Amino acid sequence: MAKSDFALNLLHDLLAKARGAGAEAADALMVESTSLAASWRLGKPEDLERSESNDVGLRVLIGHRQAVVSSTDIQESALDELVERAVAMARAVPEDAYCGLAERQMLATEVPDLDLCDPHEPTVERLTELAAAAEDAAMSVEGITNSEGGTASWSRNRVTLANTDGFGGSYPTSQFGISASVVAGSGTQMERDYEYMIARYGSELVSPAEIGRRAGERAVKRLNPRRVKSCQVPVVFDPRVSNGFLRLLAGAIAGPAIARGTSFLKDKMGKRIFAPGTVIVDDPHRPRGLASKPFDGEGVATVHRNIVEDGNLLTWLLDARSARQLNLPTTGHAARSTDSTPSPAPTNLYMEPGEDSPEALIAAIDDGFYITEMMGMSFNAVTGDYSRGAAGFWIEKGEIAYPVSGLTVAGNILQMFPKMTPANDLVFRYGINVPTLRVDGMTVAGS
Repeated sequence: MAKSDFALNLLHDLLAKARGAGAEAADALMVESTSLAASWRLGKPEDLERSESNDVGLRVLIGHRQAVVSSTDIQESALDELVERAVAMARAVPEDAYCGLAERQMLATEVPDLDLCDPHEPTVERLTELAAAAEDAAMSVEGITNSEGGTASWSRNRVTLANTDGFGGSYPTSQFGISASVVAGSGTQMERDYEYMIARYGSELVSPAEIGRRAGERAVKRLNPRRVKSCQVPVVFDPRVSNGFLRLLAGAIAGPAIARGTSFLKDKMGKRIFAPGTVIVDDPHRPRGLASKPFDGEGVATVHRNIVEDGNLLTWLLDARSARQLNLPTTGHAARSTDSTPSPAPTNLYMEPGEDSPEALIAAIDDGFYITEMMGMSFNAVTGDYSRGAAGFWIEKGEIAYPVSGLTVAGNILQMFPKMTPANDLVFRYGINVPTLRVDGMTVAGS
C-alpha cells in the first residue's frame, strides 16, 4: 500500500469514528516526517540528529463548537482515545459562530504535482561531508578566528488531509539545507556572520564551499564597525532582510486582523498603498517552491493571485472562518498544524523586481545605510509604527564605505510602502522573497 493510501485510509477511519461518537463534521490532518542533520565544528563532527514522526490532528465540530486534539501515536487504541477527547472538548467549549469546514464547492478536486519532493535521500556520510566542506571554506577566509559550525540537513514530509465532506488529498515534500556561521577578529573586536541555503532538491543547492566562503567574507567585512549620528537618510535593505516587509504585509491583510479591526490596512482594500508599478504575488503553485502547496489547510484549492497590482491592494488573505466573518469567499490561504485550528498565511509571496540594479540604487545615494542584519522588533500593527535594530554598511557618495552597527531604523509602514523601490535582483531563496529594496526618508538612530 502506498504511503498516501495508508494515511488517507487512516484519516477516513478516524473521521468515521468521530461521526460515530457524535461529531456533526470533522477534518483530520496527518504529517509524516523524517529528518536528518549533521553538524561539523572546528574540524570535527559535532552532532548528528535523526528523527521520524507521525503526527495526527483531529478537528471535530458540533453545532457552532469546535475542538482540536493531536497525537503522535497512531495505534488504534490511541486514536479511539483521541476521538473521545475531541468530541468531549467540542461539547464543552464556547460557541464560535464562524467555525466550520470550508464550503464544499471550494474544495480542491485535483492535486497538481508541483515537484516538491526529491526522491533522493542523502547518507549520513554525505551530509557530514557537506557540513565539513562548508566550515572548512569559511575557516579558510583570512581573518576568520572561530566557528559556530557548518550544518547540512535533509527532511522529507508527507501532508495528508481529509474531511467529512468527502475531501481527501496528500502530497510529499523534501528540503535540503547547508549553512555555515563563523566569527572574525578577536577580543572585543569580533564579528559574526553566516550564510545558508535551502531548496526542495539537493541538486539546486550551491556548493558548500561557496556557502562557507560567503559566510567568512561577510564576517570579515563587518570588522571594526563604526557608529553614526542620528539622521534621516535613504536605507537599502539586503535581500536577506527585505522580505520582512512582506511578512508585515501578510499579517496586516490576514482575515482575523481585518475582522477585528486591528490592522493598519483595515480600510485600504482597493487603494494604492505601494508606489505605482509595484506588483506583489502569492503563488502556491510555483514548482519546487519552498512554500508551495496544491491545497490549503482546509482542502481548498490554491490559486495564483496578485496581492498588490500597480501599487493597489487587491485582496485579504482568508481562511474559511475569517471569510465568514467578512462575508467573503475564502482565498485558500488556510494554514495549520496538527494541534491548531486553521488560520490564514501566505504561500510563495514575492515582490516583482524593478528595473535598476542594486548598485544603481546605491549609486544615487550620497549618504545612506545598507542593512544586512536586523534584530529585535517594535511594530504596532494598529498604527503601522515600525522600529528595528540594524547593522550593515554606511553608504557615502554612492558607494559602500564602512561597516556600522548598534543602529535603529524607524518609520511608519504606511509611509514607507509608497517609498519602496525594488532592485532587479529577485532570487527565490525563501518562502517569502523580495529583491534588494531602497526606502527613502527613514530615520536612523545612532550615537
